[in-house]
Amino acid sequence: MTDKTLYIAGFRLRATDALILFTLSLFSVLALLFHSSVQGWWMLIIKNVGTAVVYLALVFASEKMTRKFPRFLLRVAAVTLAYAYLFGAVDKLQLILQGQWMDEYVMDAEQYIFGVQPTLWLQHITTPPLTEWMMFAYVIYVPMYPILCGIIYYLRGDVAMEDYLFTLGFTNILCDIGFILFPVAGPMATIGNLYSVPLKGYVFTFFGELMRSNVHFIGGNIPSPHTAAATIMWVMAYRYHRPSFYILTPVVLSLYVSTFYLRYHFVTDAVVGIIVAFLALLVVPFLIKAWDRFAEKPTNAPTTH
Repeated sequence: MTDKTLYIAGFRLRATDALILFTLSLFSVLALLFHSSVQGWWMLIIKNVGTAVVYLALVFASEKMTRKFPRFLLRVAAVTLAYAYLFGAVDKLQLILQGQWMDEYVMDAEQYIFGVQPTLWLQHITTPPLTEWMMFAYVIYVPMYPILCGIIYYLRGDVAMEDYLFTLGFTNILCDIGFILFPVAGPMATIGNLYSVPLKGYVFTFFGELMRSNVHFIGGNIPSPHTAAATIMWVMAYRYHRPSFYILTPVVLSLYVSTFYLRYHFVTDAVVGIIVAFLALLVVPFLIKAWDRFAEKPTNAPTTH
């Protein structure tokens, strides 16, 4: 990763910041170009601009912090909330190219490969304890995101944290683009009426269903952002804090299965998510090299006249 930054209008921007601002701009341009297919396109653009302004304000505030923890907290909050916003913002853009959901192609492929619909077949082994474990693996992804970031930051420093944040962000954005290129509504939206065994569990099942009903939207399936981001976290743990890697191993492997066991995704979504994560890991070094050609080191602050 790089320690170089770019100064624009007094703002010190890192590669992660540029990635977020570029994606907000891209989504706004797509909303404008395909406005006839985007419901509330003008509001989406206004929200994107507002998000950019708030994000820059948080970036500016974090740079002014002298104490380590507040600086870390503001930085992680700004980046994490921006990625969460982008995930929601792409919802309105999913059908601008294809104009319809592509679930039938995924289900036909899985029927051909497995001889069954995997998410339906898994009802044979569905039990409350297994569902609870799968929900734990699925839900723990949320706190795992900032906790691992904190471990990396405090043990390996600012540059390592930016490596983590940028790679996660680029992976998430590849997933967002995937939602537009090949929109899939998902198992519950497509064949939800065919499930006869309810997903009963306990505490984590409650939180998982809360996420399903309040955070998730129709679509956002292929590539699976859960498997993609979890793979990046796992690799980053191996790179920067090996004990975390070993602790996360059973959780991440279970998370892969949980995405389709819990009917959030098809098997294909999960597999493509993992592939996208490794693709991101291959591409990120080249993006950082390109960034370095335009950015300057933090010590080279702009001069005033």
